Amino acid sequence: MTKLENGPATWTVQVFFDGDCPLCAKEIAMIRWLDRGNRVWMVDISKPDFHAEDWGMTQPSLMAEIHGSLRGGKRIKGVEVFRRIYAAVGFSPLVWLTRIPGISHSLDWGYRHFAKNRLKWTGRCTDHCEVPKTNSKT
Repeated sequence: MTKLENGPATWTVQVFFDGDCPLCAKEIAMIRWLDRGNRVWMVDISKPDFHAEDWGMTQPSLMAEIHGSLRGGKRIKGVEVFRRIYAAVGFSPLVWLTRIPGISHSLDWGYRHFAKNRLKWTGRCTDHCEVPKTNSKT
């Protein structure tokens, strides 16, 4: 990860989000509003000046599901990103509920289903609509 020093001094979790996704943009706007301590560093992967390679990732991987990083450089993705974001903005007491086995598995399944279909559900494709596949471990 080459750009970790560029974020706000107080960040604890970095999130790579698709700003062209209307649902994603709404959630990020809510997080920005909740993030009084500037603890979430948001990087919009849909911006023309964003280059996944600069971050050691690929665009297909980032489009396939939400990714994030922690201060020490550890990469996270999927529901774990949301857990860390919500903990960073003050919802730590509730985040533990999302780790309960039945709830955790349901959230993982729901998010994977959303991530796979979000382009279609948000009207961003016509005929063949699929989030790019990736073999990357990022």
